[in-house]
Amino acid sequence: MRQGTFISMKVDSPIGPLDLTGDGEGLCGVHMMGHAPAPSFPGTIKDGEDAVLVAAARQLAEYFAGTRQRFDLPLRLAGTEFQRRVWAGLLTIGFGERSSYGALAKEIGAVNASRAVGSANRCNPISIIVPCHRVVGSDGTLTGYAGGLPTKKWLLEHEARVAMTSDGGFALRG
Repeated sequence: MRQGTFISMKVDSPIGPLDLTGDGEGLCGVHMMGHAPAPSFPGTIKDGEDAVLVAAARQLAEYFAGTRQRFDLPLRLAGTEFQRRVWAGLLTIGFGERSSYGALAKEIGAVNASRAVGSANRCNPISIIVPCHRVVGSDGTLTGYAGGLPTKKWLLEHEARVAMTSDGGFALRG
């Protein structure tokens, strides 16, 4: 990610305030305020709006209302090559589905890297939209989440409720 000026926009949600950050070309961050440290961006951050942030706020509101199951936004994910592979893998986990760290490691071709996948998950700068909350322990238990386990549980239950009304439930992959 190049150094420059980033735009930050605060929005309310059922899980608390969210801070959306963009660079004028794409969405760079969705941070649950009051939880894990906000992602850092190389440059200046100013409060404001742009078309991408407004679209992200609208799509997140639709997600929380249960009318959106897939996001359609330009994403600017800055991280290592391995992190970007993990985050790309997260984007393949469908709404209402769950995967395990081991299954995700296998899917991205890093069979023995479930801990590294967990670490990359923890660094995901675009929570909810890049659905790291859909990754659970191999036995289905909820494990770490930067937004807190109660938030992870809420997001998974929300998706399960919405998915049940549209296709009968959720599935555990892997």
